[in-house]
Amino acid sequence: MNNDLAGASALPVDAAQALLIGRAWVDGSGAVLVRVGPDGVQDLSGLAATASELLELPDAAAAVRAYDAPRLAGTGDALANSAFDARRPALPWFLAPCDLQAIKAAGVTFVASMLERVIEEQARGDASKAQAVRAAVVAVIGDNLSAVQPGSPQALHLKEVLIAQGVWSQYLEVGIGPDAEIFTKSQPMSSVGTGSEIGIHPASAWNNPEPEIVLAVNSRGEVRGATLGNDVNLRDFEGRSALLLGKAKDNNASCAIGPFIRLFDEHFGIDDVRACDLALRVSGPDGFVMHGSSSISQISRDPLDLVAQATGANHQYPDGFMLFLGTMFAPTQDRHGPGLGFTHMVGDLVTVASPRLGTLANRVNTSDRVAPWTYGSRALMRDLARRGVSAR
Repeated sequence: MNNDLAGASALPVDAAQALLIGRAWVDGSGAVLVRVGPDGVQDLSGLAATASELLELPDAAAAVRAYDAPRLAGTGDALANSAFDARRPALPWFLAPCDLQAIKAAGVTFVASMLERVIEEQARGDASKAQAVRAAVVAVIGDNLSAVQPGSPQALHLKEVLIAQGVWSQYLEVGIGPDAEIFTKSQPMSSVGTGSEIGIHPASAWNNPEPEIVLAVNSRGEVRGATLGNDVNLRDFEGRSALLLGKAKDNNASCAIGPFIRLFDEHFGIDDVRACDLALRVSGPDGFVMHGSSSISQISRDPLDLVAQATGANHQYPDGFMLFLGTMFAPTQDRHGPGLGFTHMVGDLVTVASPRLGTLANRVNTSDRVAPWTYGSRALMRDLARRGVSAR
């Protein structure tokens, strides 16, 4: 895994001008807010106690740029030390770059994944039935709904037609209806960072990675940066019943975010997010290799519309939130036999990469065998108090 954590691939291609913040585990100190550059990792504790607090500053990018932060380690050394099976206490290793923020996700925001969600539902979570169901669904609704604007009169007419044909689905409702699906992916402090293992529920037999852009949003609903995420998904659980969404999405180590939040500044902003392309690679211990991609330019709902649907007069997040934007990637490549599609295997190496955000790399294990989640908000507050770091 260390090759995937090397600075050249983990950092953005324009790392020299990228303003990157993250969190690092420092032995004896706990979780420390850091700035990350090509040459070093710097302690931002004197500027803000947490990532959540930093994003509340009037101009977080300018504040980070102006702050003379002490150096903790070389970036390459800290990245190499982030591999879950190679960590040494003498060096920092990277955590997920967020802390107190809520972890939210938008679902069914791309046509390709929307069709696959309908197929999961129709197949009742049985991967062996997916191929036949896919052909039947596409025969009725087609495989390209990209021209349909969610919530538009055209979308409402399509809904009426599909209901008349008996193929309307709850996934089509949030895919082309007026209301986006916004759900709680995971709990604050529970996300894992680059180099850590990600968890698949041991009872799942049909699952997949979901490469996504994740927006960092403060309590005022302002998008302050972006990073990468893997919204690990259990297709069989959710396919059996949408009421199992919590169990399909929120398991130990089932949410990976990182490697770093790239703050918005004059070099990178929301328009750059809208143009981002993501590349996914899964490399298995069985020699299986799968490549995938997702392009934000093909999203059905604008990222800022999704933010507006997540927060506002009806719902606030005093510590801010991280918002997964969804993915157009839905794997259908057969792995374990004809017609069975893709599912993970323990030992898979999953990398999610985008040129201007870097690379997020994680190894797959079952959620009962990965490192348990023990470091929560109380532990963070205790460590900050012990270090004399206080919120401002």
